[in-house]
Amino acid sequence: MTSDTDDAPRARDAERTRRELLDVASEVFADVGYSGARVDEIAARTRTTKRMIYYYFGGKEQLYIAVLERAYRGIREAESRIDVAGLAPLDALRAIAVATYDHHVRHSEFIRLVMIENIHRGEFLKQIDSLRELGQPAVDTLERILVRGRAEGTFRDDIDAFDLHMLISSYCVFQVANQHTFGYLFDRDILAEPTASHARAMLADVVASWVAVR
Repeated sequence: MTSDTDDAPRARDAERTRRELLDVASEVFADVGYSGARVDEIAARTRTTKRMIYYYFGGKEQLYIAVLERAYRGIREAESRIDVAGLAPLDALRAIAVATYDHHVRHSEFIRLVMIENIHRGEFLKQIDSLRELGQPAVDTLERILVRGRAEGTFRDDIDAFDLHMLISSYCVFQVANQHTFGYLFDRDILAEPTASHARAMLADVVASWVAVR
């Protein structure tokens, strides 16, 4: 019979092991894709065993799905930390655009995972029902900001929140996904300074210019 004091350290150890597995698995899946990833390699790079991976996640596919879910939750959590209600509508949109850019640049594995999942035509993502619910608040937040901006007469009334979300996301994804090819073709490291800060500011300006009443 175990006591509450015995259970607490075990729970912490289990959570730490699970988090470590997700960290390493994220790197491996992002580097070599779902097909190229091997559970043996993930186990070898952690302080656990292949058997423990199956214990915590059930198998390679379930581990990959858990990695995907955590990656998408990461960007949503970054967006949710912005106090948009306390900002003027235009400042709120700029803050979201910049925060999205920063998150994508700092978590390049997220972009690679998204690209890999698109290669698989969203096969695994479609198994995570919670992500559709998770993504909607991002669009809803933009819609509330647009409504406020329209009410004060500074925003156009024909901007769709989904389109705005796609504009911000596509710009940020491009910066990371094409950094090597675009950088080589134009002899410029687009994620190094001062180019990175310029691109970051440019996104905020693009968003602001697009939504503003003309």
